[in-house]
Amino acid sequence: MKPMTRQEAGLSARRDGRQQARRKAVAEVGGQDARLLPLVTVAPYAILAVLTVVTLVAKHGSPGALLVDLALCAATALWMLWMFTLHPQWWARPAVMGVFFAGLVLLTGALVVREAWFGFLTPACYFYAFGILPWPGRLAGVAAAALVAGDAQSAGIPRDDATGWTAFAAVLAVNVVCMCGFAWWEWTTETRGQERDAALAQVREANQRLQATLDDNAGLHRQLLARAREAGVLDERQRMAREIHDTLAQGLIGIITQLQAAEQSGDIPDRWRAHFAAATRMARESLAEARRSVDALRPEQLETAELGDALAGVADRWSVLHGVAVRVTTTGAARPMRPETELALLRAAQEALANVARHARASSVALTLGYLDGEIALDVHDDGCGFGTPAPQPAPGGGGFGLKAMRERIEGLSGTLRVESAPGAGTTVSARVPHPAAEAAA
Repeated sequence: MKPMTRQEAGLSARRDGRQQARRKAVAEVGGQDARLLPLVTVAPYAILAVLTVVTLVAKHGSPGALLVDLALCAATALWMLWMFTLHPQWWARPAVMGVFFAGLVLLTGALVVREAWFGFLTPACYFYAFGILPWPGRLAGVAAAALVAGDAQSAGIPRDDATGWTAFAAVLAVNVVCMCGFAWWEWTTETRGQERDAALAQVREANQRLQATLDDNAGLHRQLLARAREAGVLDERQRMAREIHDTLAQGLIGIITQLQAAEQSGDIPDRWRAHFAAATRMARESLAEARRSVDALRPEQLETAELGDALAGVADRWSVLHGVAVRVTTTGAARPMRPETELALLRAAQEALANVARHARASSVALTLGYLDGEIALDVHDDGCGFGTPAPQPAPGGGGFGLKAMRERIEGLSGTLRVESAPGAGTTVSARVPHPAAEAAA
């Protein structure tokens, strides 16, 4: 295959550009389907060519009249070629297309006046009217083309009396009414289609938003279920730890105490002392195992970290999840505490942070753990919107038991929980749990 020259490539590119411009323009002007492109680019020339041949074959009379007809045919072809075919960029300009259509109707009317068979060119006028003229200019264009078509159809009606003129007017009226009615129906159908497409697009968009919301809700539901399962597991582990501590461990401590008291009484025969020592040793080993079981049942955050480190980890994860800065501060010398005390303070911090995420609209949170004389203090302060007194109550069925559970847990350890807030001044949750030095030793 012979490669194209630079000139041939340029001509091909320009030809492709004109074809793309035509398709784009037909799709834009009047909202017409691009499949109608042949009706406005090929059909008018084909009809005009056939009518020109008919004129050459059937025209009888002076050569001058034939030349006038041929000149009008050529002018019509050149008008369509220059104003429409060669300049597709003009198709989207209603003013230019209006001038083109008016000139085409005038040329067609002049041809119809000379020979009635040129009335077959009026379908080309209709093609252009429906293809390129926007509403309401389309209605005026269709009416003008209908007048030309009616003139051609009434060519055989004599107009030398009132009856002839009445018949002529009736033909014109029928053409105008029928074609304008069709144009109106076509426009209303097109408008309804556009409205339907717009409504369907809105419905699709709404469905997409609804699906996105449902997906988000499903994700939140899964998170809530996971948190509920985790909370249930942790609560059950803590309950088991308390049961072991309060029953088995305390019972073993009592047994060890009684055995030691019996050994020290001096009334035990020497042959029994070895058994008492073995029983005491076994009780101590069982107590150590019970205490290891209690430690193993501590919350996950407290398994490998002290309370301060566990609070820092919880705060970091919450900050990443919600995009709110959290500053964690520990004051005083850290000292060991009972597992239930650690768990209560950890749960209080988690619930306070959860309330900040749900209600506060805060930009920062300060979490402070203080080891004070005789007590452990936990303060969670946010710079959010706050609330007045009394605090707003949760909606029925909407949850809201976190603060109540937090208070019950803290008060169950003989501690106190206070919530201080004011509109625009943020909220502070303060938990205080007794922690004497003797407790740490225990």
